[in-house]
Amino acid sequence: MATIKEIAELAGVSRGTVDRVLNHRGSVNPATAALIRDIAQKLDYKPNRAGIALAAQRKNLKLGVLLFDTGNLFFEDVWEGVREKAEELAGYNCTVLSRRTGFSASAQAEAIQELEDCGIAGLVLTPFNDPLIVSCIDRLARNGIPVITTNTDILHSRRLAFVGSDFYRCGQTAAGLMRLMTQGEVRVGIVTGSSRVLCHTDRIKGFCDSIASRYPQIHVCETIENSDDEFESYDKTMDLLTRRPELNALYFTAGGVYGGCRAVRSLGRQDIRIISYDKIPTTQELLEQDIISATICQQPKRQGSKPLQLLFDYLVTGQKPEREYYYTAVDIRIRENL
Repeated sequence: MATIKEIAELAGVSRGTVDRVLNHRGSVNPATAALIRDIAQKLDYKPNRAGIALAAQRKNLKLGVLLFDTGNLFFEDVWEGVREKAEELAGYNCTVLSRRTGFSASAQAEAIQELEDCGIAGLVLTPFNDPLIVSCIDRLARNGIPVITTNTDILHSRRLAFVGSDFYRCGQTAAGLMRLMTQGEVRVGIVTGSSRVLCHTDRIKGFCDSIASRYPQIHVCETIENSDDEFESYDKTMDLLTRRPELNALYFTAGGVYGGCRAVRSLGRQDIRIISYDKIPTTQELLEQDIISATICQQPKRQGSKPLQLLFDYLVTGQKPEREYYYTAVDIRIRENL
């Protein structure tokens, strides 16, 4: 394993200079710093755990976590991952500050500014896919505050990495499940959370692209939004099925599954096949009752813990995440394997 001494010898600098570059302490000529980081990367330098602990204690880091709060119980499992990792990082003198917002770009921007004002060194974010949030992420990056997105991503920003599902692939998986669990002509209604959240739109695109290319018997008839709210989902799904009685399948791409399925039950529509996401208690109940045919899960606790670990490692050691995308497993659940 490479050492700071070896890196210093190859770069022609002192060990103190290497230490300052790798641990972000003090000022070093940019060209020299770039050379040191390049040598460290080529030698696959990994600081020892004792060194990491010591560096972390000196830094007294604050990390921010900003997730959606829409009443979707899925995020409770994400928060559990955050809480467990925050407790572990507290032993390294690292504090985690947590906030929640709904599907609102302005509210999210205000919460980001609030966390920045609190002195965070890095941010974990479920971003609203909006130019205002792109500008917030880019501002943080310019100020030396890295952002890692989790659960859902954002286009054309300077975020450092993403942790979550490959949502396009999940949409393709949902299309395959719909084919396996239906017969004859299938007319689908899509119930989504928000068209301004990238994971929702990617799930729809993967689903529709697969249907268009492989399953001509499946037809997407209409898409509605429910803001991940159970009551709104009930009302809008009831309206959809009343206006479109020909629908015989529903694809839920976000929260509000329980409310939407209540509408299905209220109408006595036992013929409708339903595909959803996540394994919260209400969804498990609906699977057990054969109301939902299958649900696709996405390791929520990992989406809470992994981004914090990546941020901590980057801020303490200076080493960027090994890759840009950290995809969680595609885990299909039916009644028999709950």
